[in-house]
Amino acid sequence: MDLSDAALLIAAGLAAGTVNAVAGGGSLITFPAMIATGVPPVAANVSNSVSVFPGYVASVAGSRVDLPRGRELWSLLPTAVIGTIAGCALLLATPARAFELVVPFLVLGATAVLAFQGPLRRLVGHPERLGARRRTVTVQTMVALGTVYGGYFGAALGVMLVAGLALVLDATLARVSAVKNLLSAVVGLTTLVVFALFGPVNWAAVAVVAPATLFGGYAGARLARRLPQVVLKTVIVVFGTAIGFYLLWRALT
Repeated sequence: MDLSDAALLIAAGLAAGTVNAVAGGGSLITFPAMIATGVPPVAANVSNSVSVFPGYVASVAGSRVDLPRGRELWSLLPTAVIGTIAGCALLLATPARAFELVVPFLVLGATAVLAFQGPLRRLVGHPERLGARRRTVTVQTMVALGTVYGGYFGAALGVMLVAGLALVLDATLARVSAVKNLLSAVVGLTTLVVFALFGPVNWAAVAVVAPATLFGGYAGARLARRLPQVVLKTVIVVFGTAIGFYLLWRALT
């Protein structure tokens, strides 16, 4: 890796950490950057998943005051670990092509869920009107689906989690974003362990990108806390739409 490659990866890591904390989709910055420096696609996907973990941890630190207190939050973490392991196993054991064709529609669908959150809540019922057991099952299901996706692919994980959680949690978008950051960190830690043991990680690329995502993640989380809810929601929807169409274009070309 020469100096220009390292500079590209540092810039990509800073940008990705910031974008992941605010909206999600930072992997679409670091993944192509790794490809551009000569890392093979599968190794780039695995290395990218490992690299963004420090940024997620920094995002949790930056948004910790918005995390809800109580047992319900911590009960989501085992589900996130199991879902991520399932996604990692799917990545390592199956051809990626079929899933690559599905991913863009998942991202666009999640973005639409967030964009039309109000009408959908009126259709399926507001979280505050759900019974305790039904609300718990619904939230756990959303977390399981989102983290399976995160273990498999990871790009736009933040969009997927925010869209699902905003629909089933009776909380502000800033608080939902804080929960998203915590779950993303759990996904990142789990993928780091699984891929370090079983995946073709390019540790040189990780060593350059990971520290940069740390700084970007903290800055992005602080920025997200200061954005009005309507602005934060608009940013996430715009990012999600752009990411979905980019992934669709990449899958079809």
